[in-house]
Amino acid sequence: MAGWLMPLEEVPDPVFAQRMLGDGVAIDPTEGCLYAPCDGEVTVLQPSGHAITLRASDGVELLMHIGIDTVQLAGAGFDPQVKVGDRVRAGEVLVRFDLDAVVCGAPSIVTPVLLIAQDGVTVTRKHGGGMVAPGEPIFTVHRESATAEATDVVAGETAFRDVVVPLAHGIHARPAARLREVLVPFAAKVTITKGTQRADARSPVRLMTLGIKLGDTIRILAEGGRAEEAAATLAALIESGMGEKADPAAAAPVASPPQPAPAPVPAEPGLLAGVPAAPGLAIGTARFFRLPELTIDPIGKGASLERARLEDGLGRVAQVIDADLTHAAGPMRSILAAHRAMLDDPELLEAARQAILDGASAGQAWRQALRPQAALLRESGDAHLAERADDMVDLERRVVSAIEGVQDTPLLFPEDTILLADDLLPSQVTALDPAQVRGFCTARGGPTSHVAILAASLGIPALVAMGAALRTVEEGETLILDAGAGTLRVAPGDAQRSDAEARVAARAATLAAARAAAGAEARLADGTRIEVFANLGSVGDAERAIAAGAEGSGLLRTEFLFLDRDMPPSVAEQTAEYQAIAEALQGRPLIIRLLDIGGDKPAPYLPIAAEENPALGLRGIRVGLAHPQVLEDQLRAILGVRPIGVAKIMLPMIASVGELRAVRAVLDRLRGELGIGEKVELGIMVETPAAAVTADLLAAEADFLSIGTNDLTQYTLAMDRGNPAVASGIDGLHPAVLRLIADTCRGAASKDRWVGVCGGLASDPLAVPILVGLGVTELSATVSMVPEVKALLATLTLERARAHAAAALTCATAADVRRLAREFTA
Repeated sequence: MAGWLMPLEEVPDPVFAQRMLGDGVAIDPTEGCLYAPCDGEVTVLQPSGHAITLRASDGVELLMHIGIDTVQLAGAGFDPQVKVGDRVRAGEVLVRFDLDAVVCGAPSIVTPVLLIAQDGVTVTRKHGGGMVAPGEPIFTVHRESATAEATDVVAGETAFRDVVVPLAHGIHARPAARLREVLVPFAAKVTITKGTQRADARSPVRLMTLGIKLGDTIRILAEGGRAEEAAATLAALIESGMGEKADPAAAAPVASPPQPAPAPVPAEPGLLAGVPAAPGLAIGTARFFRLPELTIDPIGKGASLERARLEDGLGRVAQVIDADLTHAAGPMRSILAAHRAMLDDPELLEAARQAILDGASAGQAWRQALRPQAALLRESGDAHLAERADDMVDLERRVVSAIEGVQDTPLLFPEDTILLADDLLPSQVTALDPAQVRGFCTARGGPTSHVAILAASLGIPALVAMGAALRTVEEGETLILDAGAGTLRVAPGDAQRSDAEARVAARAATLAAARAAAGAEARLADGTRIEVFANLGSVGDAERAIAAGAEGSGLLRTEFLFLDRDMPPSVAEQTAEYQAIAEALQGRPLIIRLLDIGGDKPAPYLPIAAEENPALGLRGIRVGLAHPQVLEDQLRAILGVRPIGVAKIMLPMIASVGELRAVRAVLDRLRGELGIGEKVELGIMVETPAAAVTADLLAAEADFLSIGTNDLTQYTLAMDRGNPAVASGIDGLHPAVLRLIADTCRGAASKDRWVGVCGGLASDPLAVPILVGLGVTELSATVSMVPEVKALLATLTLERARAHAAAALTCATAADVRRLAREFTA
């Protein structure tokens, strides 16, 4: 590469400057072309084209990383000239790039060229700096001569197993942690190898950095006591699939999933686009958040002292997390559990302890242990793994703060703040006060990250993946954040601001009035009865739903009883939970959805074999029919709820009448065995196009139909709702989805069956009038939306809703439908 040669110490990124990934040099380029520094094979090429790894004939690997933090450019400006597996000669072009575009879009164009760290291999750098041209030597690689082979073999037997990985997400955090747990009884040293890389099987973090994906062949090597048993146990667990959900993109023959795709950039000055992470509308003032780096003395004051400081810091953080886990629930609990597992990661601990022996301070040692792993996760090319790197950065800061005895300044902001940041850590989001921070936007991040999940749970509107454009916003600018539209408006005009303020004020007034009137029965303005229920997942949800005015539960998700445990719940345990929720509802209807796992909700005790496309495989009611005892136990538990009939049964993912009949047969048999003469209603969820277009056939044998619009949308549009690459294209108001809802209502009406909606559209104020107009008579919304939905219904007439729905069915796109809906509710 032509440019200015400089030492790694001057690279504006500590991962490179501190040689955490390896030794080498850096070049500040003057031309947009990267050439092969030696003969070799391309082993890694990041999908965005900004980084490439070359393996020389003797096994030495070189990493060339064009610019700093250039992964956020998502490939813009990069034009790779080679692909993985290509053999190249020294001087061949590897990557062409738009120098000006990268300079404008990235924090730095400085390009590290590194020898990836290997035992016994060192570099001698070219002295001085100055300009270099392609072909000039920049460093020399030396391999130390060995008088004898190094050995690290544990005494005892040796065993290995080759395994083709069936886990659809590969070996990421959760399965990696389970592998560590299953090895606890064994003394053998166990490593997992993928290609030329290897990792200690007891280190979840190191295993994640191998990037093991669906279909990869790995080798399990066990050395020492009970090696054969250890290797066999680990292989069996991996081959079982561990009940993991698959991502269709994971099996595709590509290097990695694409980065989150922002919404199309509006062709309007001052309007920036991002990926919605949490819904809402907010007006406020731009304030940038830049958390300062913790300053620590990198040099230790003695190994014993620094070791004690490290253990004390780890213990303090562990205590805080353990305390938080006692009352945490939902997304926060799973995030805390992941952080707690990292504190016990043996490879991280060993790396930190070794750094202390090498002279580092406790804080520096922990930093050196975590940062290379976080960097590898970010550069893995896997969007899910890259998002988990933030958790490691978060944990690094917490432990270093505990070691140094410092506390971050509380995150206090003026009440009109819209927070802008390159990225936020999970602990920072939970520290935000929604009364101060009206919303936030980040240049990086993804819609499935922990940050996004937490923002949604806190009710803070948020956009992520906004890229370098976010940095063009000036501190103090007035902003309008419309997460629903995926836009951030900078310096709005008076009319635009007035309009947004009116919308915010109207929403606030509507909410206040809705909450005040939430106890009334839900009816349209013309008296038409529309039931408004709530989606529930716990007794606490039921109590909040009643307080919000819910008239029952249209969907009880029973997965909370089945997941995150090694054995399924007993009949008695299930009955007790369902009974408690029924009592919390005070006699109101309770519709219990049978276990809906598979796909994105695995259960470890119900292993599902690897599937090429799990979204179309064994999930929903198909899992229950494949595991009859689980199905029968759940039906027995529901039949145990008193009074009989208050609990209704709903079947997920129905695609045919045959599935409904199979469950009906089991239900009728159990009613006979238990002596239950009263009717227990059995309904279905309409989540597949097949169920929608055969609704008349299903309605002839089902007692009710409820539409799950989230899955119906993804199956109708052939877009995985868990894939950030297509996040901006998934919309339940797409005309195709609305037409299937209309088909469902017509089919059900022909057999005098009611139709409800328990998916996301039931909580969308723009969708509610259309659903009612199509024939839906029950809406099961999120608890917080129940008052607003009831208030909205009170403003409608059935005639007006039907005319509106008919107009929506003629629209060409989801955007057209939403435009029509906004005009209708204006």
